[in-house]
Amino acid sequence: MTGYYTLRETEKAVTARLGGLELDFGAMAAVSNLHRAASAVRNHFEQSVLRDVDLTWTGFVVLWVVWIWEEMETKHVAEECGISKGTLTGVAKTLESRGLLVRTVPPDDRRLSVLSLTARGRELMTELFPRFNAEEKFALTGLSDRRIQDLTRTLRHMVKHIEETGEERETEVRASISDSKLPGLAADGRQPRPAGTRRTDPRRRARKPA
Repeated sequence: MTGYYTLRETEKAVTARLGGLELDFGAMAAVSNLHRAASAVRNHFEQSVLRDVDLTWTGFVVLWVVWIWEEMETKHVAEECGISKGTLTGVAKTLESRGLLVRTVPPDDRRLSVLSLTARGRELMTELFPRFNAEEKFALTGLSDRRIQDLTRTLRHMVKHIEETGEERETEVRASISDSKLPGLAADGRQPRPAGTRRTDPRRRARKPA
């Protein structure tokens, strides 16, 4: 269970609360359940196959990305994992302290930082991933091969669509909000960011690129 209320209870409460608004309830249900499914999968994996090897979901994903590509610049690892460089720094330090990951600086460009797995890290992933994949299979129990293929195509479509058109849409949405009364409803009184700008983590501004 990923929340205090069951999925059915949550859906009933949402319908009662939002029934008077003009909304695309189909889209809302699809994305809401996508989020809930992702949370359920992550929680299950952290409490099963990752628990005894003392890995968080993010730690595993970092190891997976570096394992697949053998070595990669830190900025690209962060992008592939969908995390900030600041988050990656903390995760990488933990994995380094456990002897699973090593950070090197290329002699031809001292500004860069490259991650790769140690022999121990490769051994762990080689042993761990079949067990991880068994839980991936468990998560899809009850779905036919055809439905799994359909699900894969649907998720790939969503990812591709957002990657290709998301930035333009983000600018449009921020512009429409700036022109409405919504920014004035913010309790903390902060001014909205200009359209076309992205949120940055203030903790990262003073850091030099890795």
